[in-house]
Amino acid sequence: MGFQVIGKVLPRKDGIAKVCGQEVYASDIVVPNMMYGVTLRSPYPHAEILSIDTSAAEAMGAICVTPDEVPDVIYNERTVSIPEKTYRDRRVLPRRARHVGEAIIAVAAETEELAFRAMRAIKVDYKVLPPVLDLDKAMEPGAAALYDEIYLGDNKIEVNNNIACERIITVGDPEAGFAKADHIVEREYELPRVYHHQMETKTAVCRPEPNGGITVWATTQTIHNVRQLLGHIFNIPLSKVNVKKLAIGGSFGSSIQMNSIIPICVALALKAKRPVKMVSSREDDIYDHAKFPARIRLKVGVKKDGTIVAADMRVLVDIGAHQINAYPLLGCMAGWYASLYKWGDFHYEGRAIYTNKVPACAMQGYGNPQVNFAVESHMDIIAEECGFDPVEFRLKNYVGIGDEFWGQGPTVKSIIKSCGVEEMLRKGAELIGWSNRRPPQEKTGRYRRGIGMARGFHTSGTGGPKPGEVIDYSSATIKINEDGTVDVLTPVMDLGGGTGEAAVKVAAEVLKVPYERVELSQVDTKTTGYDVCTHATRGVYCGCGAVYHVAQQVKGKLLEFAAKILEENPGNLELAYDEEKDATIIHVKGFPQKQITIGEVAKLAQIYSWGTIAATDSLRQKNCPPCFVAHFIEVEVDTWTGIVKIPRAILLSDTGTPINPDMVAGQLIGSLSRGMGYALYEETEYDLETGKLKCNGFLTDNKIPTSCEMPYINDIQVYFAHTYEPTGPFGAKGIGEAALNSVASAIANAIYNAIGIRFYRTPITPERILQALEGGGKVGN
Repeated sequence: MGFQVIGKVLPRKDGIAKVCGQEVYASDIVVPNMMYGVTLRSPYPHAEILSIDTSAAEAMGAICVTPDEVPDVIYNERTVSIPEKTYRDRRVLPRRARHVGEAIIAVAAETEELAFRAMRAIKVDYKVLPPVLDLDKAMEPGAAALYDEIYLGDNKIEVNNNIACERIITVGDPEAGFAKADHIVEREYELPRVYHHQMETKTAVCRPEPNGGITVWATTQTIHNVRQLLGHIFNIPLSKVNVKKLAIGGSFGSSIQMNSIIPICVALALKAKRPVKMVSSREDDIYDHAKFPARIRLKVGVKKDGTIVAADMRVLVDIGAHQINAYPLLGCMAGWYASLYKWGDFHYEGRAIYTNKVPACAMQGYGNPQVNFAVESHMDIIAEECGFDPVEFRLKNYVGIGDEFWGQGPTVKSIIKSCGVEEMLRKGAELIGWSNRRPPQEKTGRYRRGIGMARGFHTSGTGGPKPGEVIDYSSATIKINEDGTVDVLTPVMDLGGGTGEAAVKVAAEVLKVPYERVELSQVDTKTTGYDVCTHATRGVYCGCGAVYHVAQQVKGKLLEFAAKILEENPGNLELAYDEEKDATIIHVKGFPQKQITIGEVAKLAQIYSWGTIAATDSLRQKNCPPCFVAHFIEVEVDTWTGIVKIPRAILLSDTGTPINPDMVAGQLIGSLSRGMGYALYEETEYDLETGKLKCNGFLTDNKIPTSCEMPYINDIQVYFAHTYEPTGPFGAKGIGEAALNSVASAIANAIYNAIGIRFYRTPITPERILQALEGGGKVGN
């Protein structure tokens, strides 16, 4: 299909501003008469606040807000799920600290320096409580309880053995399925807590308004959910709450929820009756959120012909001190598991456990990389034990076109309508030289190379034929100006992956307007309809799906007005870009001489008082098609040092029609780095005595990959499968989170192929590799 702008590499709309340092982020906002806010954070993992003395700070001219001065509202800062499936346990400022670094008092002053001085002058008397820092001990009878009661929707529920929530799902008869198996493999895998490492830390600016309302500039992936939560917590009508859409310096899921400093900043501003700005330090940020760790036990039964007949997965997740999105996470992990392969009869149990650690939240994949590591490692183990080729074994059992797909757990089901899995696995095997791969026992010497592969997927949004537990719809407004240019207004946040460019391209393609004549407007919650959030890889499929939906309405109105002017039936007209006129025209089908430009139509509509050619609407996508990926990766293991290098990588994706092909490639290559970190380097380890991070919140002591660890760009190959998603805008699906999900799995499988040792726990550090080698390969976990 020939497109005018879809699939073309064009300058980013925000490119010049970002390159020149003129893009506006929350930390750039300066408001007249503004104060600066900071937070006093708990030094203990578990403690009750007995008393607070702010007199010394107030004597310095500071404004202080304590737990007694904020609304006593219990909420969940993530409002993506429907209310009756949302657990609530958080307050703006708690009277009981549940992790080191939890904000308990807020201070605002004329300068940031003065605010810090005032904060240090505050005296707090704590009653230190026994912390719960070990996952297994947290579930033991008699363990210290983080909560006695929490809320599920509007219902108060008891918390037993620190079990925050659980999900148990059975399909068919797994016991009967295992009885039919010729071979059963059972293993346990463990994935750690890691920090998001997004470039931008969290910022909030709040300005009280004369009408009793507030205007907020904040680091967020969802301006509308922030608006609604602030209105609820502070009892302000939504018509008086306005949240501005700003650029965001990366997020990786860390701002799906309303960040904890946002309501703190609002509380300070309302008390001070002046604007307040708060910017998190990196140390504050690393004590604010983390990726969900997971312990996964997986059992799979397979027949001699390679058919999988049964599976059983048990998942434990240490969620830390608060439930941000634990219940939907357990559902999604069930979906990632259920939709990778045709298990036959299967069982799933997932439990989320409270501990006195930093609250865990979504991070690029939302439980998918964790499940993928277990499943894709398992597939390789089965293939080896049963004598199957790993690629062919996957091709025999994968969930593909025409199969049922659990997009975001058991309540979001649809049928797969586009799938590039076979094409990607065949092409990836060809490009990496899979047929020449040698077994590990044939390799000797200090440096040993291995080739591994893994496949995965993510959803494009969270929609299904029937609405499930997750809210999912987007809104858009499109307006044709009187000179033929176009304004696009969308609340969808662009996290850096080019969602804004995609929205412009979709509108330009529908209306046949040159890309440079379509602009994204600056918007906020007062000028846009609702969008749930940029998460779940839904930006292009759902957010731009709404743009496509509204652009079609604008096109209809444009043709209707043109038909009046040309005295034709709207059905006899079509849009086209005229290169000679350098204008978008409307002409009679088969008779291009009878034409008018869209700018002329818009201007005449103004002169004749017909109205502006514009439309606003919302769209709920009734599908969430999987964007499939595959990774074929070569590693080199130095058996003297344990250091792993990656000399070559093949990154394959099925994203339907790539609207921004350069940015799809960028997502794949960037996620290779992120996946390397997850597989080989990253873990936020805790001191189990103090509850503090061993890195003390310092990036210098929290290793992540840099360009030095990446393969040379000429040794990375990117391949797009040739698919078309019939439910997506111009055939498009997502890519963002999918790009990461099978990276760590492929690296682990490659390491096994290199040295013959299977690692069941990440990160696979040099120390763990050397320990395993010195133990004769018997210690792989």
